[in-house]
Amino acid sequence: MNSAIRFMQLMALACALLTGPAAAATAAGVAEHELANGLRVIVKPDRRAPVAVTMVWYRIGSVDEQNGLTGVAHVLEHMMFKGTKTVAPGEFSKLIAAAGGRDNAFTSRDYTGYFQTMHKSELPLSFRLEADRMANLVLSPEEFAKEIKVVMEERRWRTDDRPHAVVYERLMAAALTAHPYRNPVIGWMSDLENLTVDDTRVFYEQWYGPNNATVVVVGDVVPEEVFALAERHFGGIPRKTLPPRKPQTEPPQLGIKRITVKVPAELPYVLMAYRVPRLQKPAEEWEPYALNMLESVLSGNEAARLPQRLVKTDRKATSAGASYNGVGRGPGLFYLSATPVTGGSAAEMEGALRREIRRIVEEGVTQEELDRVQAQAIAAQVYQRDSMFFQARQIGWLETVGLSHRDLDLFIEKLQQVTAEQVREVARRYLIDDRLTVAYLDPQPLEKGARRAAPPAGVRHGN
Repeated sequence: MNSAIRFMQLMALACALLTGPAAAATAAGVAEHELANGLRVIVKPDRRAPVAVTMVWYRIGSVDEQNGLTGVAHVLEHMMFKGTKTVAPGEFSKLIAAAGGRDNAFTSRDYTGYFQTMHKSELPLSFRLEADRMANLVLSPEEFAKEIKVVMEERRWRTDDRPHAVVYERLMAAALTAHPYRNPVIGWMSDLENLTVDDTRVFYEQWYGPNNATVVVVGDVVPEEVFALAERHFGGIPRKTLPPRKPQTEPPQLGIKRITVKVPAELPYVLMAYRVPRLQKPAEEWEPYALNMLESVLSGNEAARLPQRLVKTDRKATSAGASYNGVGRGPGLFYLSATPVTGGSAAEMEGALRREIRRIVEEGVTQEELDRVQAQAIAAQVYQRDSMFFQARQIGWLETVGLSHRDLDLFIEKLQQVTAEQVREVARRYLIDDRLTVAYLDPQPLEKGARRAAPPAGVRHGN
């Protein structure tokens, strides 16, 4: 449930990227170039260390999967490390490590990304290896048979053995009727068990092309030199005819939905999800920014309403929080969650969360609360601006979900313009039963030794 917190941090980092008059022309020193084959290259110089972060973002994630093939985007991410015509299985990461770098990858609903952090002199190696696997991946049945077992074990560790993860997965499947966000990124186990190497190959051949990718480089580099390097390594890869992306519109919700999830756990838990707007037109909208401020008022720090009242004052909950997932290619959702103290129930936690929302609707938020969270939106950049990796991930993320890194100054401006009445209004308008799905965790007895404490061997990446 950290996606909305990450959104807050990403918006806050905008101040660090706005560096003066050049912003109007190059968005805080960010330079862009598009190759003839459609590959976009975005470069942000950062001279503070002789390091370069390279990220290759593919606009392909679980949202693009078909029924029966859930998890294929994530499985392909694993297989991208299993060799090309010239690089043996497992050699990609060894070559990066031998050059003093580190690498990893991540898959989400909306995108798949690969990255390396290296000395700036090793940027040609990064580009050569990434271009090679963009065009020449070898998907062998033998490697696939081994890796699909790793992915299934990863699913067991990340979801099946984690009660709150199971609740979230089942809540999403209940909250959404048609949109593929209802499916887990890692895939349903039955789909993984029946996935084939040919399924994965088709997915790769359909989507992994230069015109469905963005290369982001942040570090001690010269943009023109990076563009020339990209042309040398990626320029010869032919553009692909991408499958059409049909509209995936979630039908209106027609009333409250409730589910109960029975899994081994120590304590009950409630997770609530409201259908809310997502950010689509940054310059024209105000509601997504107000929802972001509402999330911060409720859960943005230790003094926020939910931890202060439910955990510290009433002492009815061991944890309580809110988060807003409003940046992506699919429906926006606003979450509330709470875990009771021993002897408490999920129903009691739902009631407590509802009371806090009702207080906001009836009484509003104070200007002091709003001033505090708006100031935090600016101050958070202090803790992030020194990270080249964070800057690269921010740029790639926004571009891949259909927004623009050039709007970073606008995001901060719009957050600062949110009023206390707007925060109250989005709570009144959207946190209502007809938009709500509620999931209760009904804890079942724990079996001794049944829980995994560490990730399985072979799980090496972030999503």
